[in-house]
Amino acid sequence: MPLRPGRCYRYFSGPPYTRLEYIHGAPYVQIPKFDMGATSAAARARFDTVVKLVAEEIGQIRMNALEAARQMAFKYLNKVLGQENFYLRINVYPFHVLRENKMLAMAGADRLQEGMRLAFGSPVGRAVRVERVGQVIMFVEVEERNVEHAKEALRRAKSKISIPCRIVVEKKQTNGKQ
Repeated sequence: MPLRPGRCYRYFSGPPYTRLEYIHGAPYVQIPKFDMGATSAAARARFDTVVKLVAEEIGQIRMNALEAARQMAFKYLNKVLGQENFYLRINVYPFHVLRENKMLAMAGADRLQEGMRLAFGSPVGRAVRVERVGQVIMFVEVEERNVEHAKEALRRAKSKISIPCRIVVEKKQTNGKQ
């Protein structure tokens, strides 16, 4: 089995570290948009198919990996379909603040640091916690004729995410009918 990127922060144990009023120096969320494409309700009404990127394992996705996946999907869809022919949404938010106990790695470093004494760590990034199998990470709404382009966009986005994912195609539900 080939190694996947993002091994350092992929798995988690313990509660999430989210209380920003107690965290000094927590990094800002660097994802500028969570909704892209045709965002108005009137424009989205004509889309009849939803293509979802669904997690197959529990784990964490770093904020910069999620942003890279968003950019890959959006650039492809915008180039191929145009701005008004799709709706892309990131369905998760990076609440968890990642910490790292920074260590010096040079000659004489043992006199300058404490090692594992008081090793709580300082904030270095943010991550999304995927806490159940089948959680939707992002989805694209398109017309049925553009499903293959939406699948290709999510396939490209999937390559940037550190946990295994699959692509699911569903008909969009309208007024209780499917």
